[in-house]
Amino acid sequence: MKNCLVVDDSKVIRKVARHILESLDLSVEEAVDGREALQHCEVSMPDVVLLDWNMPHMTGLEFLNELTRRKLPVHPKIIFCTTENGLGHIRAAVEAGADEYVMKPFDRETLESKLQLVGIL
Repeated sequence: MKNCLVVDDSKVIRKVARHILESLDLSVEEAVDGREALQHCEVSMPDVVLLDWNMPHMTGLEFLNELTRRKLPVHPKIIFCTTENGLGHIRAAVEAGADEYVMKPFDRETLESKLQLVGIL
């Protein structure tokens, strides 16, 4: 079973994402910000990270840059899931190594198609 780390400071978003991801037969872990997500990745690297942009302590982009800086043998697929829809944000995410970009609010169909695009489903 593939596993997903949902990184978002919103408990509601984490709950909705968990429900959708578990219905797609993914194992789900959660983190409230980038720092907690990095700690999780050090212990157990997920197959995919569903990543919010705006979070306290460490943003999604800061998390992705730090994860990339660490010369780890395996890196997860990264799907940004955010309300930031400006071309500059999308470009920054892709340049930092994001595999896909999903706008909030999202639904099961959208998330499922993005997971298929990155090879998780």
